[in-house]
Amino acid sequence: MQNNTPLAERMRPTSLDNYIGQKHIVGEGAILRNAIMSNLLPSIILWGPPGVGKTTLANIIAHQLKRPFYSLSAINSGVKDILDVIDKAKGHGLFQQNNPILFIDEIHRFSKSQQDSLLGAVEKGTVTLIGATTENPSFEVISALLSRCQIYILKPLGKDDLLAMLDLAIKTDNTIKNKNITIIENEALLRLSSGDGRKLLNIFELVINSIGGTIIEITNEKVTSIVQQNIAMYDKAGENHYDIISAFIKSIRGSDPNAAVYWLARMIEGGEDPSFIARRLLILASEDIGNANPTALVIANNCFQAVNVIGYPESRIILSQTVTYLATSAKSNASYKAIEGAFDAVRINGDLPVPLHLRNAPTKLMKEIGYGEDYKYAHSFDENFINQEYLPESIKGLKFYEPSNNQRENEIRIYLKKLWGSKYDY
Repeated sequence: MQNNTPLAERMRPTSLDNYIGQKHIVGEGAILRNAIMSNLLPSIILWGPPGVGKTTLANIIAHQLKRPFYSLSAINSGVKDILDVIDKAKGHGLFQQNNPILFIDEIHRFSKSQQDSLLGAVEKGTVTLIGATTENPSFEVISALLSRCQIYILKPLGKDDLLAMLDLAIKTDNTIKNKNITIIENEALLRLSSGDGRKLLNIFELVINSIGGTIIEITNEKVTSIVQQNIAMYDKAGENHYDIISAFIKSIRGSDPNAAVYWLARMIEGGEDPSFIARRLLILASEDIGNANPTALVIANNCFQAVNVIGYPESRIILSQTVTYLATSAKSNASYKAIEGAFDAVRINGDLPVPLHLRNAPTKLMKEIGYGEDYKYAHSFDENFINQEYLPESIKGLKFYEPSNNQRENEIRIYLKKLWGSKYDY
């Protein structure tokens, strides 16, 4: 009788001893393992790409510590669901010392109000929170909640980890251990999995089932051919998330609307959150278009708002309009390069003093020691401009913003040259 449970789920470990990868945090003597073994686990956030063991680790922790375990997904849970779990957790606290674990998958998708609803329970220790996220928690988790959690970074699985998973599956899985499986070549399996253990096992199972029989030889050619024939299935499972968003962004940046719309359709068909797509378009409008077409940012922001108001499926049309507009727009990364250059100057030069003539002088003493003295108010001069220095003395003359070669920024280049003369020679 065939087991319909996916191989990746059947191979999910239940103890730290069987957990593959992440030795830097759960290996012998590692910090998180010590916290687990001593039953002194704080609230934590596990940050890492898909398929590296975040959910598995949360389940192992709860099993190891013998605590009640509640699990919520940020995709389909609201404030009411959170409060219901917290009420149940309070009931557990009446009868036992160890507080329950609340696992929230994709916590970065929680709104501010949803995250706020967790604060009291985490702060009082009603629950120990374990959040899982693929996005940088510094940007996606509110600071009040972040300050109450330890952050652990999970890394993509290495070659040895992935091969160990395959070997364990071949030897121990009840469905496939009686087959004679020989992996003649493993490069395609490793390359297509991209450090994602779940993806690796899903591909491996697909290949085994596609070849059929009890004597199976796996080569790079067979793996590549089988996966290409079944690529839509992997999209819908979210397996190609990072590869496809990369192709999507690069197609828009490369001014190819046909490719951009294709990758948009792949993401939508694969179940990607339209808000995530719209958010990436908003970033791209500044990073890759910028002042070459300032309207691009307006269009992208309107798209982001409309997608969140209208929802799917109608939002696909708005996304398509925005994608084709951005793809066919003039391109410039000058704003991106400008801020990166300014960051470099700040890091290299440290905390340079603000020139006296640019300082605010709200008190008599500040005025007496020269704050604001010799500052020239631009609007008091012809064309609302006067040539004066705005950078600290030691870095004056540095250029961060260099207009790109497009119609709009060529006009900016001419304008700056007219105002500043040789100071803005490029």
